[in-house]
Amino acid sequence: MTDPVLRRAEAPVLVGRTGELHAVRDALAHPPAVVLVEGEAGIGKTRLIREALGHASARGRTVLAGGCHPLREPFPYGPVFELLRRLEGRLPSDLNPVCGALRPYLPELADRLPPAPEPLADPGASRHRLFRAVRALLDRVGGAVVVVEDLHWADEGTRDLVRFLVDDPPAGLGVVLSYRREELPGAGLPLGRAYRQPPGTTAVLVPLGPLDVPAVRSMTAALTGNARIPAALAEALHERTAGIPFVLEEVVRSLPGRLDGADPLDAVGVPTRLHEAMADRMALLSPAAAACVRAAAVLRVPSGEELIATVTDAGTDRDGDAWAGPALREALGAGVLHELGPDRYGFRHTLAQQAVYRSIPGPARRALHRRAVRALDGVRPQPVVHLAYHAKESADTAEWHRYGEAAARAAQRMGDLALAVQLLEDLLADARLAPLARAELATRLSRAAVHSVSHRQAAELLRRIVQDDRLPDPLRGEIRLNLGLLLHNHAGDYEQARADTEIAVEELRGRPALAARGMAALALPGWGDHPYPVYERWVTRAEALVAEGAEGAEGAEGAEGAEGAEGAKGAEGAGEADAGLRMAVRGNHFTLRAGRGDPRVWEEAEHALREGERTGPEVRMQAARTWGNLADYAAWLGLDVRSRRYCREAERLADEQGATFVAGIAAGTGLRLDWHGGHWQELSAHAHGILRDNPGVAPVAADAQLVLGQLALARGEWEEAAARLDAAGLADPDNAPAPVLASASGARVRLLLSRGQTHAACALADRAVARVRRKDIWAWGAELTPMAVAAYVRDGRRAEAEAVTGELAAGVADLDVPLGRAAVDACRGILAAAGGRHEEAAVAFTAARAGYAALPRPYPAARAGEAAAREALAAGDPGTAPDMGAVAEEFAALGATRDAARCRRVLRGTGVVTPSRRGRRGYGDALSPREREVARLVSLGHTNREIADVLFLSPRTIEQHVAKVLRKLGVTSRADVPAEGE
Repeated sequence: MTDPVLRRAEAPVLVGRTGELHAVRDALAHPPAVVLVEGEAGIGKTRLIREALGHASARGRTVLAGGCHPLREPFPYGPVFELLRRLEGRLPSDLNPVCGALRPYLPELADRLPPAPEPLADPGASRHRLFRAVRALLDRVGGAVVVVEDLHWADEGTRDLVRFLVDDPPAGLGVVLSYRREELPGAGLPLGRAYRQPPGTTAVLVPLGPLDVPAVRSMTAALTGNARIPAALAEALHERTAGIPFVLEEVVRSLPGRLDGADPLDAVGVPTRLHEAMADRMALLSPAAAACVRAAAVLRVPSGEELIATVTDAGTDRDGDAWAGPALREALGAGVLHELGPDRYGFRHTLAQQAVYRSIPGPARRALHRRAVRALDGVRPQPVVHLAYHAKESADTAEWHRYGEAAARAAQRMGDLALAVQLLEDLLADARLAPLARAELATRLSRAAVHSVSHRQAAELLRRIVQDDRLPDPLRGEIRLNLGLLLHNHAGDYEQARADTEIAVEELRGRPALAARGMAALALPGWGDHPYPVYERWVTRAEALVAEGAEGAEGAEGAEGAEGAEGAKGAEGAGEADAGLRMAVRGNHFTLRAGRGDPRVWEEAEHALREGERTGPEVRMQAARTWGNLADYAAWLGLDVRSRRYCREAERLADEQGATFVAGIAAGTGLRLDWHGGHWQELSAHAHGILRDNPGVAPVAADAQLVLGQLALARGEWEEAAARLDAAGLADPDNAPAPVLASASGARVRLLLSRGQTHAACALADRAVARVRRKDIWAWGAELTPMAVAAYVRDGRRAEAEAVTGELAAGVADLDVPLGRAAVDACRGILAAAGGRHEEAAVAFTAARAGYAALPRPYPAARAGEAAAREALAAGDPGTAPDMGAVAEEFAALGATRDAARCRRVLRGTGVVTPSRRGRRGYGDALSPREREVARLVSLGHTNREIADVLFLSPRTIEQHVAKVLRKLGVTSRADVPAEGE
C-alpha cells in the first residue's frame, strides 16, 4: 500500500540506480530483511525506496513509513511510534499481551490493544518490555515493511529501538533505514554500533553516489522530454551539479525549452547553484504563495497549514485562513512545497529548504522567527526545542535561554542525554551569560555529559568554567569531578582526569556523598601508576564517609564507565542514590582486591552483586559496572573462564540499563579473551568493529589496539605491530590503562628482540618493570616479565633477570593468579636455558606449557612448547623433533605465521623430516599455504628480504615464491596482489 510519506518524486524515471534498486527489491523479497540506504543530501535515497516499494514484489505488504527531523522534541522513540500510528483501523486481533505496554504511546490504537500491564519500577526493564511490545506488534502485522528515513537525526532512544528490531527481526519484517553518514553522531554508525547480521536475516548496505555523465544525460532527457541532449550540456550539468540528482532536477527545470544552443546554461543566464534555481521558481509564485514558502523554510520541519499561515510574513490586514489555503495550494502545485503527511507541508529536500531560508534577508528572517515563537508558545505541550531554536534565531536572548533550559530539562527527564548536552553546550557558548547562571548550566552539563558519548566540546567548556574564581567551591567541585570522570571515560586523559578528581574531592568537603564518589573512582588501580596502598587509602576514606551516613546529604547518579566513573546529581532520589553510592564504593573495593588476585574476593563480590540486582536501577547500574570491571581484571589474572562469565553478566545488565559504556568495556575484555583463547579467525575485523562502535571510550580502544598489535606481531607484520602497540598506550604511557600498558610493553620487547635490538628492548623492559614494581601489582606483569627476563639474559644482565623472576614469584604467591604462575615457570626456563641447563629448562618450559594450556591460552602454550622442544634438542634428545613439528602445526592453526616458520627452520636444522598429517598435494593454479603467506606479506608492501626474515627463508626462495604468486594470480606487479592473496 502507498504511504503519503513516500511521496512521488517529480522526475518521471529513476536513472542510474538499476543495481541499487535490484539490491533493495531482492533484500525485501527475502525477509526478515534489513536494508541500509546511505548517501548525502539530495542523492535520491527516498526516490530509490519509493521505487523499490512500488514494485510488484512488494504489493500487498503493509508499509509503515516515517522519518526523523532536525528539530526534535525530547520524545524518545517518537519516529517509530509515529509510523505505528498508521496502523489505525488496520490492527490485527489476538495481539500478544505485552503489546498493552504501547497504550500510553499509541492512544489512537488503544481500543484494539491489550490491557496495559502493571508498571515496572525499573526503567531498564520498562524499556525492554516496550521494545518487546513493538516487536510483537510488528510480528503480528505480518509482512510489514518499516521505513525510517533520515536516521542521522534520530534520538538515542529511537536508535536503540531500531537496533533492537534489526538485531532480531520478526520473520516477515523488512526494515529500510536511510541516512547521511556525514551527519551521523559519534563514530558515524547509523545504529550507534556496527550492525552484525543475525543468522537467517537478509542484510544489505546500499550506498548511493553521484550520477556519472551518462546518467546525468539520461535524467536530463527524462525531465525535459528531449531525447537528444547534447553531450556538452550533459558534461556541463554534471560539473555544475556534482551529479546530485536533486540539484540536477532543480537546475534542469530552469532550462529554456530549446536546448540546441551553444550553451543553454550560459545563454540564458541559468543559475548554476541550487539557491539560484529555487529563486527562479519562487519568482513565478504570487506574493502570498512565496510568503508561505518562506514561512515553511523558517519553520524548518514539515508543519500544518494553520501554523504556516500564522508565521507568514504577509500583511496582517489579511485573514490568514481566507487566503492561506489557496496560497499554499499554489506553492504545492508549483512543486516548491510538498505534502509530506496529513496536514504536513514542507520541502521535498533539506537542500531546498536551506536555499530558500538563506535567500530571506536578515531582518525579515528574524521577524519570521519571532512570529514562530508567538505561534508555538501557545501549543501544549510546548515544543520547547523548536521554541529555543526560533528564539535564538530571532535574537531574543532571554527567551532563548528560558526555552533552551526548559528543553534541556525535558530532554534529561526523557533520558535523551545527547540532546540535553547539545542544548546546554549551545547555551554555554553564549558569552553574555551571567557567571552564576553559567555555573548552574555547567553543573547540569557536567552531569549529563558523563553519560554521553564523546563530547569534547563539553570538556572544553567545563574546563573554562572551573577556572572561574567566582564559583563557590562546592559547585566548582561537582563540575570538576564530572569533568575528571568525563576525561577518563571519553578522552583517556587519565593523568589530567586524576588530577581534576583529586582537586574536586578537596573542593567537595561540604558535599561528602560526592566526595565519596570521587574517592571511590580514585581507588581503582588501573588509573595512574601509584603504589597499591594509595588506592587502599582512597577506598578506605570513601567507605568511612559512607559508614558515617554522609550519603544522606545528597544523591549522586552513576554513569557507566571504564573505571567506575560516575556523574553526580542533586538531592532528588536520595534513597536510591544512597544505595547506588554504597554499591559504587563497595564495587570499587571488590575491583581493587580482584586486581591483585585476592582469592576471597570472588565469592564475596558475586553474593553482593546478586543481592544488589534485586534493588533499584541505580544499584543495578553499579552492579553492571562492577561485573564489567571484575571481568576485565579476571582476564589479566588468567581466570579466563570466570572473566567470560562475568562479561555475560555485565552485558546482560548493561543492555537492560542502557549502559553503553559497560557494554563497551565488556566487549573490549571479550576481545582480549578471544585473542588469548586462540579464536583468531575474523578477530582483526572484530577489533576494528569495536573501535568503530566505541568512539571516545579510551579503555576499549586500548584493548582493541593491543589485540591488533599482538595479531600483527604473531604474523610478522612488524611495522603494523609497532603502530598498534603505540596506540594501545606505549606512545602515551601516562594516559594508558596500567595492565594494558604492561602487556603492550611485553609485546614490544619481544618485537625489539626479534629485530636484534637488545639494548632498546632492555630500556623498554626497565621502564615497564619499574612501573609494575612501583604499583606492586605483579599479577599485571605476567605478560611482561618473561619478555623482560629474555631481554636481560640476552644483554648479560643475569642478576637482574633472576631478581625480576623472584619478584614475580613472590608477587603472585598465595594469590589467585594462574597466569602469573605459568609466567614464573617460563622465566625459570629462560634463566636455565641461558645458563646452559637444557634439561632443567625443558622441564620448566613444559610446566609453563601446561599452565598456559589450562587457562586455556594456546598461543603462549605453543611458545612454551617450542622452547621446551628446543631445549630438549639442545640436551641431545633428537626424539623430541616431532614435538617441534606438532608445535609448528599449532602455530599454523592459529595463524601465527612467523612462529610456525621459526619452528620449521629448527626442524630443517635437525635434518628430521616430519610428514604432513594430510600428505603433500599439488595445488595447480591455486596458491599453496606457503604462497598464501607470501602473497599476504607482499600485499602489505614488504620486500623480499623482509619476507625472508619473517618466514625464516632465503631471499632467493622468496623470490621464487613471489614469481609463482604473480603467475597464479594473473598479475604483473606486486602492487596488484590483493590482500590475503585472494
